[in-house]
Amino acid sequence: MTDTIPPLDGRRASSVLAALCACTALVIGFVAAINLAVPMIAASALHPSSSELLWIVDGYVVVFACLVIPAGAAGDRFGRKGVLLAGLAALAAGAAVSALAPTVTIMLAGRVLTGVGAALVLPNTMGVLVHTMPPARRGRAIATWAGMSGIGGVIGNVGGGLLMTTGDWRLLFVAVALIAAGCATWVAVAVPRTGRHSRALDPAGTVTFVAAIVALLAGIIEGPESGWASPLVLGCFAAAAALLVVWVLIERRVAHPMLDPRIFRSPLLSAASVGMLVAFFANFGLFYVNASLLQYGRGFTVLEAGLGVVPLVVPVLAGVRFVPRLVSRIGRSAVLALAFLATSGGLLGLSTAISQPYAVYACWLVVVGIGVTLALPTLTAEITDGLPAEQAGVAGGLQSATRELGSALGVAVVGTILTAVFSGALPASLRGPDGPHTVAEALATAPAQRPEIVHAFTDGAASALLITSLIAFAAGLVVVAGSAWAARHTH
Repeated sequence: MTDTIPPLDGRRASSVLAALCACTALVIGFVAAINLAVPMIAASALHPSSSELLWIVDGYVVVFACLVIPAGAAGDRFGRKGVLLAGLAALAAGAAVSALAPTVTIMLAGRVLTGVGAALVLPNTMGVLVHTMPPARRGRAIATWAGMSGIGGVIGNVGGGLLMTTGDWRLLFVAVALIAAGCATWVAVAVPRTGRHSRALDPAGTVTFVAAIVALLAGIIEGPESGWASPLVLGCFAAAAALLVVWVLIERRVAHPMLDPRIFRSPLLSAASVGMLVAFFANFGLFYVNASLLQYGRGFTVLEAGLGVVPLVVPVLAGVRFVPRLVSRIGRSAVLALAFLATSGGLLGLSTAISQPYAVYACWLVVVGIGVTLALPTLTAEITDGLPAEQAGVAGGLQSATRELGSALGVAVVGTILTAVFSGALPASLRGPDGPHTVAEALATAPAQRPEIVHAFTDGAASALLITSLIAFAAGLVVVAGSAWAARHTH
């Protein structure tokens, strides 16, 4: 271990925390903001196909999820601040490429580069945080960082909505490039260098792990488009399973594995990882359906749709700093039980409030926000506690990987349910294998049937939110049980 630093004083620690939170909000918010740009990109001079449009949206998430654990390990090995700055530079460069892209191919190249940058940024913000915060402030700092990662999606929705009012989707990427450059300057000035670990990297395990996650997420992304039983999707899932087996065999034999699979023997770490995946599955599934639901179902503009999710973030802003105190008072298992109860209950309420006044809908968004407020800091602390401090970057990478995988799953599952119910609820004249699968297609085919088409969409959205609620509740039971078992075992 080299390059250690003394504990930071209060003002310096606050500046470091603010810089790290800004970086986190940027990379998480970019995941959500791109969804608002989809209609404009689809109608732009790029003329992307439906498959290309899907990859423009999800290419960032796929690369992000695949590289985030290796990027955390690289930060532990080579220096977290340096890797964080490299990530911000890659993020700015990739966004600039996308902003100037004359073709879909170049656009996708820019999206891949931004994904690489995000993967380098997010786990190393956690690594820096763990190693720079004074022990007395570390718990609250981690809670604040986790809360910022939770509201990043809302920030992306609101910020993206503001930018999209100009009518130019390229402005979104210009803004991301400028913000990333600003964050890099802030980090360079405010953040000290932290200790580095001399352990060797694990190229074979890293490549195998990345290939497995690529195959898994490719199957998830292609599922709604190609069919979940199609040879392509089944082949992706089979390849992912086989590669994960190979990865486990490799990691058990190398001296310094990137991520030792034996750590998941810990019920605490396993439960926390599943919990993080489920939390982001629910939240990004909601983000995916909410923007369209507010626009089609309530007639909101793009900006109004971005602002319409703000009630979800109110509990996060107001209450995240109190979560560590609540955990110390009633225990992590009890806090997680409340978190998943609020999340699943809020989603259930939203599924029944689609046709009710927006004030009722907003109240249920607040309930979901309470679940986010309680879950993310608690799960972040569990994952951080599950690995030693010298692997703080890996811990951050594990959290980020479960988040992005959960986000991709949420969008894919919610999108599949929404499309299936919507297609079946359309007027008889529009049904069939060659019928429309989106609201835009249906309205272009039969504009006179707009009320029936919108009603079919809201039915699909209600079903998607209901099923997401049930999944969150069932998975929450598993997470709480694992956390409670781990607490008893530890004591």
